[in-house]
Amino acid sequence: AAELKYEKLYSQGHERAEADFCPICLLAIPTPIEEYSTTRPCCMKTVCDGCCHAATKGGFGVSCPFCRAPPPESQGEAFGMIQKRVAAKDPEAIVELGEMHNSGLCGMEKDVPRAIELWTEAAELGSTTALFKMGSAYYSGEGVARDETKGIGHWESAAMQGHAASRAKLGCVELQNGNCDRAVRHLMISAKMGHKGSLDVFKGMFTDGLGTKAQYAEAL
Repeated sequence: AAELKYEKLYSQGHERAEADFCPICLLAIPTPIEEYSTTRPCCMKTVCDGCCHAATKGGFGVSCPFCRAPPPESQGEAFGMIQKRVAAKDPEAIVELGEMHNSGLCGMEKDVPRAIELWTEAAELGSTTALFKMGSAYYSGEGVARDETKGIGHWESAAMQGHAASRAKLGCVELQNGNCDRAVRHLMISAKMGHKGSLDVFKGMFTDGLGTKAQYAEAL
């Protein structure tokens, strides 16, 4: 049964999640996504830097390159925009509101259990980012009772839906547990999906003799 579980885990999620693609040019955004894109509170769309630059150059100024809304003039206005998207059941807006509770942003008190509630809702609406964040919270035990099994379960669910960072986390967990073959399989999948951190870890494994030259070349 365990082997069947792992084969299912390795056979699914080789294509990046829909949220990883720019909604304008439809190309995959390089990782780490936050370094190569901007998410606007008006529509909660994550647009790649190239399309943001093209919109500015095309005369749209600082307006949202996706929905053309003007930028918020204050943190309060930005928060109001996010709340509207939350009311519309936008999963990424719900994830963002959860992060505000998780980190104590926008004047909120830090409330990890409330963040977990919001991320659970977002995950049910299809957000792999929510699954990743829940996995990280439970695995580390930051603000919630530590439950590594539950954390890994959330990462597995996200990985099978194409969340590269979750796949990379699974690879690192297997490496820490001494399961090098499983770690290599996870990290090769996430590296091929463009996750630079996975390639860096795999490079270290290759240097330490834990991966073959052929595997490293395949991951590149």
